[in-house]
Amino acid sequence: MTITTVILAAGKGTRMRSELPKVLHKIANKPLLEHVYDMSRQLDDNHIKIVYGHGGELVKDTLSHFEANWVEQEQQLGTGHAVQQVSDQIADGDTVLILYGDVPLLKLSTVQALLANVSEDTLALLTVNLQNPTGYGRIIRNTVGQVTRIVEEKDATPQEKLVSEGNTGILAVKGDKLKNWLSRLGNSNAQGEYYLTDVIEMAVADGIKVVTSQAATEAEVLGVNNRMQLSYLERIYQLEQANVLMEQGVTLADPARFDLRGSIEKLGQDIEIDVNVIIEGNNSIGSKVKIGANTHIKNMVIEDGVEILPNCVLENSTIGRGSRIGPFARLRPEAVLAENVHIGNFVEIKKSIVGNGSKINHLSYVGDTTVGNKVNIGAGTITCNYDGANKFRTIIEDGAFIGSNTQLIAPVTIGKNATIGAGSTITRDSPENQLTLSRTKQMSIAGWQRPVKKEK
Repeated sequence: MTITTVILAAGKGTRMRSELPKVLHKIANKPLLEHVYDMSRQLDDNHIKIVYGHGGELVKDTLSHFEANWVEQEQQLGTGHAVQQVSDQIADGDTVLILYGDVPLLKLSTVQALLANVSEDTLALLTVNLQNPTGYGRIIRNTVGQVTRIVEEKDATPQEKLVSEGNTGILAVKGDKLKNWLSRLGNSNAQGEYYLTDVIEMAVADGIKVVTSQAATEAEVLGVNNRMQLSYLERIYQLEQANVLMEQGVTLADPARFDLRGSIEKLGQDIEIDVNVIIEGNNSIGSKVKIGANTHIKNMVIEDGVEILPNCVLENSTIGRGSRIGPFARLRPEAVLAENVHIGNFVEIKKSIVGNGSKINHLSYVGDTTVGNKVNIGAGTITCNYDGANKFRTIIEDGAFIGSNTQLIAPVTIGKNATIGAGSTITRDSPENQLTLSRTKQMSIAGWQRPVKKEK
């Protein structure tokens, strides 16, 4: 079956109180519309049309990488009017699926079940039973339980408002039938809009049976209209991600205080994650990894047996097996740590390779550097890699010992097993197996008096 998916994304989102179009607000650091698009992309033989609103060029520009046809709805005259904008792009034999760009948690399985109900004689409709249906159109059924129409809340009678089965707006039907009904839509209602829901009554009048199905949870079909709803769905989404990880054997200290804003492509066993950890982008985490509280991880490869202590920021880097990071450490892009490396508190590594068993434990910056095996870099060491215009590389060979409070002025090479005395500023290459240091002569001046502030 060929599917034409129409995603309605033209709403102004007035209640968001934002200059940003509603469908660009994010859940798990991904726009609402992108959640819907990614789900629909998993359907076979699917052609996606996105209806965006007047002034919504930002939506189209931001998500220009989508493989979809973008169609502008210049005036927002209702959902029926929005779908009318793509009528000429719908083939008669297609199955048309109507989705909404502000309903981000809809599951593929729910949509597949809906599509299974479509035939030449049926229209498939997704409904939801609600404890509080306020704001939803109500599903009106006859005495034998068949759907006869949908009434919008503003047009509903007091009796109809008591109905708890709500309309999600999500439906699927054959293209020829939908186009026929769209051409007959009117706007004689309280809002003066063209309601897509009116096609239900037309379908019944034409002898087409309305077959309903429901999502597994109410949250799947909830839309976002304000910041509170956005926050609510964010927490539901994050708890779903946490549950998936725990089912795969990950220990989360508190699932309610964990955010996955990307993916973990490779996941080992016996991983422990403390509270307030955020994982973004695409990541790989090996077995027996421990991640401390308040740590931010983005696009990382973390190999087996790594321990990350609290309050670290790690991005676009690789941590080798058995290494120990933090607390309060930062790995910037292109840091590559080999096995059993120690990176301690307030240490920053950028675009550097650190060899097996090397240690940088305290208050140091290592940038644009190649560090060999079993190197010890003391507290307060800085590789001075930038002259204000260009970057230069530092090479520290195997077994070198760098004393505390040392500046290595790149480009410079520290030889194998060399020792750099504490407090040195190194501007030339240091030979293997030798002590190199640069210090001014220490002096004590007798009779010197510290300046005092003059009284006014």
